[in-house]
Amino acid sequence: MKTINKKKTLLVEGMTCSNCAAGIQKHLKSNGLEDITVNFSTSEANFVSDKISNNEVQKMIESLGYSIRKESEKEKMSLQEKLFYFSLFFTLPLFSHMFLNEGHFLQNPFIQFLLCLPVYLVGTWFFGKSAISSIKSKSLNMDVLITMGSSAAFFYSVYGWYFNLGSNFLFFETSSTIITLVLLGNLLEHKSVQQTTTSIRDLSDIQKTRAKVERDNKIIEIDFDDILVGDILIVNSGDKIAVDGIVLEGNATVDESMITGESIPITKTINNNVIGGTVLQSGNIKARATNVGSDTLLSNIIELVKDAQNHKPQIQKLGDKISSIFVPIVLGISLITFLISFYIFPNTTSDLSPNNLIDSILRAVAVLVISCPCAMGLATPTAVMVGIGRAAKNGILIKGGNTLEKFAKIKHIFFDKTGTITTGNFKIKNLNVINEDESEIKNIIFNLETYSSHPIAKSLVSELKSFSDKLEFTNIHEEKGISIEGDYNGITYKIGSYKILEKDNDNHDLFIFKNNILIATIDIEDEIKQNTNEVISDLNSFGINTSLLSGDKKEKCKYLSDKISFNSVYSEQLPHEKLEIIKQRSLSETTAMVGDGVNDAPSLSIASVGISVGGSTGVAIQSSDVVLLNKNNLKQLTTALKISKHTFLTIKQNLFWAFAYNIVAIPIAAMGYLNPMWGALFMAFSDVIVIGNSIRLKYKKLD
Repeated sequence: MKTINKKKTLLVEGMTCSNCAAGIQKHLKSNGLEDITVNFSTSEANFVSDKISNNEVQKMIESLGYSIRKESEKEKMSLQEKLFYFSLFFTLPLFSHMFLNEGHFLQNPFIQFLLCLPVYLVGTWFFGKSAISSIKSKSLNMDVLITMGSSAAFFYSVYGWYFNLGSNFLFFETSSTIITLVLLGNLLEHKSVQQTTTSIRDLSDIQKTRAKVERDNKIIEIDFDDILVGDILIVNSGDKIAVDGIVLEGNATVDESMITGESIPITKTINNNVIGGTVLQSGNIKARATNVGSDTLLSNIIELVKDAQNHKPQIQKLGDKISSIFVPIVLGISLITFLISFYIFPNTTSDLSPNNLIDSILRAVAVLVISCPCAMGLATPTAVMVGIGRAAKNGILIKGGNTLEKFAKIKHIFFDKTGTITTGNFKIKNLNVINEDESEIKNIIFNLETYSSHPIAKSLVSELKSFSDKLEFTNIHEEKGISIEGDYNGITYKIGSYKILEKDNDNHDLFIFKNNILIATIDIEDEIKQNTNEVISDLNSFGINTSLLSGDKKEKCKYLSDKISFNSVYSEQLPHEKLEIIKQRSLSETTAMVGDGVNDAPSLSIASVGISVGGSTGVAIQSSDVVLLNKNNLKQLTTALKISKHTFLTIKQNLFWAFAYNIVAIPIAAMGYLNPMWGALFMAFSDVIVIGNSIRLKYKKLD
């Protein structure tokens, strides 16, 4: 039996930007680890390994200068915040000397050195170790630029003080202020990034609950993590349902809005499924736990949101590629700036004058500190995290940034009929029995259809559950979308659509045979889901073609298309024919397939984006790129599309700002119109602007 390796997670402290995360990921890969994701937003390093222990991975990360925090440890004040306040204490008096009289004690170079030294040491420790680790991992980050810029100002000032060259050579306040402002930027960035992960925290908070459990004829109260599969949960009015389960006793109304987005409470009775994290509004039930811990639907949702960056959108590759070569380019620009300023365009008559040397150094330092590859690295992941988080809180699961990007570019959506456009809750409109006992026929239908997962079969079983005398069928054979047959007491029974007939007969929906002799026919009816026509009209208004793709009869599909404005209708399509239609269409445009996640799994996989409707099942989550948890209303589809489009727009806006900022800021710094202190401030706030634009996605109207 194959062993399934479970994903392991470590919490990493000390990452100052997304390039740090990329460096850790590159280092771990070079040491033999696979399936690694290091997420700067959540401070998590995820990996799968059965050969390398957690301790060994921890040592690899710590060798780069980062530390590991235990999940139980709560961070009261971030490291960036502590270092910022420490640096600010020394920087404020040092910076104020610029506005004081020449005889003031703060004008003394020795005092300035003493005030600058603690800040410089803190900055060198914090940014320097990150810079060194990035050099080790061959993935240079912005801390290399910060360390070089602050060090250039510090050692130039020490040189001027040591040789008593005068105040024109003293830039201790520049070194100190650069470090303090960048720490401020990191602090603001850290707090802003936390805002992009509030959806994860909100969902995790839903999960943190205690439950009343019946064990050994006693009712005890235990934590979520201690619930076992098979435990009997006692849930009363107002209680939160701790884990996924199935109702054994009682009935209740349950608010599932936090999971499915459905605002109307759902009635739950015996044999109905309940979802962990939902709230029982009225009534009392006993439920058997079926999925616990990381296997619950809510846990799956949280993991999908956390893993949003596992599948990066194509647009991010541009940002990642430029970020990876950005720091060496900036170092080169800084050196060229110094050389050109010092030798070609000196600001005095003598190239070797102190003023010219100072001006050239300051320009080079300004180029170093104003450059911000971090903004490019944050542009996509922060927007993706917010977009997927917003979708999850609306009962929509989207797998990763690449799905968001593809979904935003969709040109053609195919819809399955049964269980997607219609509710899938079929009713027997008419049962025509030919020379047989009606009760016996109903019992045969009930027992034979229990072996099928088709929506029609499930509806028939549900409607005929009163005819549930157990019949032992053997030699069960199902031809997907056509028929199911089995043997009972030496007799072969077969139930199927008109496709099992030798002659065409569209007068009925299902036909029942006994040893190849027709003994009954069934006419069924299905209802259209609410808001479906509005959803299809909205999609058409977006310029998206919509097609009904069904295995149902031509007359039934035409009846449906008369009520709903599809651009095209494909009826009587077998599974392999559906595949071929989608495959051909996908050659010329980006396609999506909307189905129930089980019977339509092949079609969902062949489309550019597979969308499952409804079933709060692991199968639906695994087989689809997008899962709409509210099975009774297709309105979530347009919400998902709008979120995808707005997220993709936000990514483009972020990348434009990150690129434009550097294209404009670097030449200004190189020409001497921006001193290093202002450069550090602008650099810090460029990250905050990118993240702020991503956070805006949480609240903006999806028009």
